[in-house]
Amino acid sequence: MEQDTKVTWRNKLHNIIYESNTVAGKIFDVALLVLIILSIVVVMLDSIQSYHQRYGELFHILEWSFTFLFTLEYLLRLISIRKPLLYVTSFFGIIDLLAILPSYLSVFVVGAQSLLVLRALRLLRIFRIFKLTHFLTEIDFLQTAVSSSLKKITVFMMVVLFTVIILGSVMYLVENGENGFASIPDSIYWAIVTITTVGYGDIAPVTPVGKFIASIMMFIGYGIIAVPTGIVTNEMVNATRSRKHGHETCPGCGKEGHDRDAVHCKYCGTLL
Repeated sequence: MEQDTKVTWRNKLHNIIYESNTVAGKIFDVALLVLIILSIVVVMLDSIQSYHQRYGELFHILEWSFTFLFTLEYLLRLISIRKPLLYVTSFFGIIDLLAILPSYLSVFVVGAQSLLVLRALRLLRIFRIFKLTHFLTEIDFLQTAVSSSLKKITVFMMVVLFTVIILGSVMYLVENGENGFASIPDSIYWAIVTITTVGYGDIAPVTPVGKFIASIMMFIGYGIIAVPTGIVTNEMVNATRSRKHGHETCPGCGKEGHDRDAVHCKYCGTLL
């Protein structure tokens, strides 16, 4: 009987903290977002010297109050699931931890408190409040597509790197080390700026051969922009064909993205 009561209490806490399909759960998430926004505003205002001198003590009290509330919320999240380690290592688990660590680090490291703006990442939870959990699934979807494209993009970027090294060295020889091309590293810098179509204009060739090479690099630059985009787009199409949508949050590890007909969590095996 005691075990059933304990399980029921934990399930209720889980529904409030992790789910938004109940009134209590939605109120909890809305209140959490309000606190996050207020804490970010306090950090920003405290960075203004005039405000810091006038209201510094008030900001300090508010910041530690927010830290206490966020720490309590983090502990409740760990208590309400059966496998807290999986939550700690999850995306939102890491973000939640980063939201409270800077305050404690500021006791030992001067300036660490400025890292509290990382709390802005916690605003991603707003998607769950309005039942737009498919946006969270899209984050996993994009991550899958980028991960699948990583090897191809790495090979492509290596080719680009070799290209700018070679053409930068050629430009150093063509421009005779003048007109800003004082060294091979400076010439490679120019090649990177040119091939990425950024074009700062701080270094520019003046010889006819140099201008011709620069023109070739400009055309190459447009192609370079298109290739990684095409690679990622192709992987996104492949991921779209193979994925299944699922939005239920696991009571064991707190992760989402399960298949609609799933009975157990695909991450930890907990009954959904």
